[in-house]
Amino acid sequence: MTTPELVEVTARPTAVVRGTVPVTDLPAFFDRAYSVLPGTVSGQGVTVTGPAFALYRGPLTATADLETGFPTDREVTPDGDVVAGALPACRVARVVHAGSFDGLGAAWQRLGEWVAGQGLRGGDVFWEVYLTEPSPDMDPADLRTELNMPVV
Repeated sequence: MTTPELVEVTARPTAVVRGTVPVTDLPAFFDRAYSVLPGTVSGQGVTVTGPAFALYRGPLTATADLETGFPTDREVTPDGDVVAGALPACRVARVVHAGSFDGLGAAWQRLGEWVAGQGLRGGDVFWEVYLTEPSPDMDPADLRTELNMPVV
């Protein structure tokens, strides 16, 4: 994990698939979302401007309230499961996690502890940016995930 830092981020439009799903169904949700997003985005002439992400609302319990997709150069027109969204403008605590997705829970916990140690507190919305695209034959140690926790 890299050293946490505080960063000001600007709002960005996104193309996303939203859902409230059991945590055990997250892989299937991501697979479905990333199978429909590229066709919708390119079919509307919208440009993807960054890597895939997942934005979560509220703490992860047995279910996750999330949207997953891509930042874009402008809003998409809703089409099937794909809708327009946005990453917020805010101050975030940011760190990059190196390794498998299985380690993300512990990485989020360490980032939360760092935030508290800075005299700040995180909000109910947070997001992950998938800096490396996973593939079936890759070494999970090669995955890089940017964690973004809005703070006040």
